[in-house]
Amino acid sequence: MKNEILRLLKERDTYISGQQLCNYFKVSRTSVWKVMEQLKKEGYQIEAVRNRGYHLLSSPDVISEAEISSMLKTQWAGKRIVYFDETDSTNNQAKVFGEKGDVHGTLFVADKQTAGKGRRGRGWDSPPGESIYMTLLLRPEISPERAPMLTLVMGLSVAEAIREAAGIETKIKWPNDIVVDKKKVCGILTEMTTEMMYVNYVVIGVGINVNQQGFPDEIAKMATSLYKKTGKVYRRSELIAAVLERFEKNYDTFLRTGDLSGIQEAYDAALVNCGQEVKVLEPGHEYEAVAEGINENGELMVRLPDGRKKQVFAGEVSVRGIYGYV
Repeated sequence: MKNEILRLLKERDTYISGQQLCNYFKVSRTSVWKVMEQLKKEGYQIEAVRNRGYHLLSSPDVISEAEISSMLKTQWAGKRIVYFDETDSTNNQAKVFGEKGDVHGTLFVADKQTAGKGRRGRGWDSPPGESIYMTLLLRPEISPERAPMLTLVMGLSVAEAIREAAGIETKIKWPNDIVVDKKKVCGILTEMTTEMMYVNYVVIGVGINVNQQGFPDEIAKMATSLYKKTGKVYRRSELIAAVLERFEKNYDTFLRTGDLSGIQEAYDAALVNCGQEVKVLEPGHEYEAVAEGINENGELMVRLPDGRKKQVFAGEVSVRGIYGYV
């Protein structure tokens, strides 16, 4: 009821009477009043006027279950939300719940992580109250070899969501970084549990630098945030909702086509190095080539100096710009 009351308050530009809420939810006025008091304690400014009802004046930057649910317009993504004030890693929690049989589309969100993870086991700085740390649990009916493509589906979705919610030109550094002004603003980590012929579940972790004003010296040259780009403070729940809405659409396209052909053009348009020289770093070997976009399986297609084309597979391979991160 709390989630729905908050949604109704946000949808109304004017007052909604306590009696209307009582009739709608078939509860007492005391029950409605208790929900309003809970919302006030969480930072929502709610005006109560006799004979007029309740009116939402402003919302805080919180990412609680009620707040995110009130923003969502999805069919299945995020319909169940598990929120933590603090946890080790939302990916870790998603895997625990995944083993217990939690449902497809469950969203795990934390205000703070104590053991955030990046690609290849790297740490991900996770201070409270500033950024988005979330993981989506999926149970796709696809073969295991297709599951890594979901990283690219999420990458495009995050890039589109940031453009939509923040109005910022956003690019993708293949395969799993989102960049603004050639600096990393988001990382994506996909993990899965599979059998020989099918996927048990996939968890896709997303960390977005939203309102940070600064970064540790060791990453300051390559990291940025939406706030550092614009000087504006963003509501994280709005961005989370935008990501889930875009992902649901792109995911459904992926399932329909069975590969990335349905989003390939949009992905290439957002690819930061497309048409440019890049340095491909393989274990014990590196070479330069021109990035030409992805193929339908999500591999990066590059053109070598002698004109030959080559597929670059994600995993232990990194692709960077000739002179730096991008």
